[in-house]
Amino acid sequence: MTAETAGHVMWSPDPVRQRLATYTLEDVLKLPEDAPRVELRDGVMIVVPSPTAGHQKIANLLWLWLYQQAPGIFEPSTAVGVVVGIGDTLEPDVLLLRRPVPEDRHYFLPSQVAIVAEVVSPSTKRRDRLEKPAEYAAAGIAHYWRIEQNPLHVYAYDLRDGRYELVADSETELVLTEPFEIRLPIRDITP
Repeated sequence: MTAETAGHVMWSPDPVRQRLATYTLEDVLKLPEDAPRVELRDGVMIVVPSPTAGHQKIANLLWLWLYQQAPGIFEPSTAVGVVVGIGDTLEPDVLLLRRPVPEDRHYFLPSQVAIVAEVVSPSTKRRDRLEKPAEYAAAGIAHYWRIEQNPLHVYAYDLRDGRYELVADSETELVLTEPFEIRLPIRDITP
């Protein structure tokens, strides 16, 4: 279904397919270039809200820090997705992928992901704190970082026995040994 505004047809999910929950990853990959970002949950397309400027700055600074500090076997990325199930995709704020990273892909398998990071905003609190960690854990992603704002605080979780356990958190410096030796000064990702 589409909506027309000022001579431009804007894409939106088909309401019948939404009710029937019949969307697949193939449908998501065929979306037009101007379609909004979506996550696929149980065959339903969920439009991902646009992040605020502050949210984007934190994600971009984290991407830059990972780009400068991560060993060459890793590559950070933003604005790409992870396939977490047959009818499920997620769009993390920042990912640290294992190389090689194909340049023509928008979605990656959990086995290609070393870290997923979510910057929590008022509109994403429940999803980033409860729902997404459970989905990432079920998919087998080894490391999940949750970044809270105001004040900036990073929580790092490792996957153990199918669920995430908090291994470090800090407002000053995040220190971890996996997936590589990390000493992340929080000021480096603070706008």
